[in-house]
Amino acid sequence: MRNPDYARTLERLASEGFDGFYRGDTARTLVDGVRAAGGIWSLDDLSGYSIIEREPIRISHRGYRIVTAPPPSSGGVALAQVLQIIAGFDYAVLPRVERVHLLAEAMRRAYRDRAIYLGDPEFVPVPVAMLTSADYAAGLRAGIHPRRATPSELLPGVGAFDGSEDTTHFSIIDTRGNLVSATQTLNLPYGNGFVVEGTGFLLNNEMDDFSVKPGVPNAFGLVGEDANAIEPGKRPLSSMTPSFLMGADRVAVIGTPGGSRIITMVALGLLELMQGASADEVVAMPRFHHQHLPDQLSAEPDAFSPEEAGRLREMGHEIDARERGWGNMQLVIWNLANGEVQAGSDPRWEGVGSGSTGERVDAEAVFR
Repeated sequence: MRNPDYARTLERLASEGFDGFYRGDTARTLVDGVRAAGGIWSLDDLSGYSIIEREPIRISHRGYRIVTAPPPSSGGVALAQVLQIIAGFDYAVLPRVERVHLLAEAMRRAYRDRAIYLGDPEFVPVPVAMLTSADYAAGLRAGIHPRRATPSELLPGVGAFDGSEDTTHFSIIDTRGNLVSATQTLNLPYGNGFVVEGTGFLLNNEMDDFSVKPGVPNAFGLVGEDANAIEPGKRPLSSMTPSFLMGADRVAVIGTPGGSRIITMVALGLLELMQGASADEVVAMPRFHHQHLPDQLSAEPDAFSPEEAGRLREMGHEIDARERGWGNMQLVIWNLANGEVQAGSDPRWEGVGSGSTGERVDAEAVFR
């Protein structure tokens, strides 16, 4: 496959840096092409863009430290909430159905708060400290019935709702102790389905990650409020959850595509890692997901046995059994005791993951 237009775009970016993309020939080509197709881009839109570095979310759980994405990604806050809520239960020894119920209820509450509070912190105040605190989680935990699902409509504050997988992720640990968990999103398959002639790449569809109107779902069924409303210069809320797990025994780098399910996939993966699972076991484990609205417990094929699904329905969960799996998790684990590195690439797709046990990783650098 040859893509000369894309090659030229990358060469300009490599040689000229910011100006090779957001200004100059590439910027003019993008603006002219978008406007010719009926869009409203301007050269100022591109030249005025800047990268903002923000402090990551840092949480502790069961003796591990987790570093994850801050707003305008919703991933880190929602992940922290799920872990903080279940921290009040001895969930590791619960029978599987009870554990799934508990996790689904924690997910339900985290996604409810995602809809209400989260947006671009440059535009709206995001109460990160409150949402990720143990005290706030204790209040949410108090509303969980151990044997009954909470109907989402009984959780206040979100407008009513009547009734993919083209993000990419890679995970890296190198011999100098650098950790990289990088997620890039197009949002929908093939982004917005448009390539500006002469550039060679797809434009994304991140506008769908905004809340068009309170209570109106996006392509993934997620609803939102004014905190994530469309405004000029505003960055849309995402579900990307690139994360590091750091413990006394091992370090892991984890992430996945999967739309609104990214957060719950990473949460389930981290819990398995803390139980001692291998990289291959984590990326292959069956997945389930609850996002508050629609009020359904989604499940991959064979995630639940017929008996487990029946018991969950008796608890009040509506099971949305899918015909296909989701996600494409990429995971690297470094064993601190022997220096072994494991790489797990999701078997749902043709993975490219590989691991090496060459030079020892610089442990001091990792934890610094």
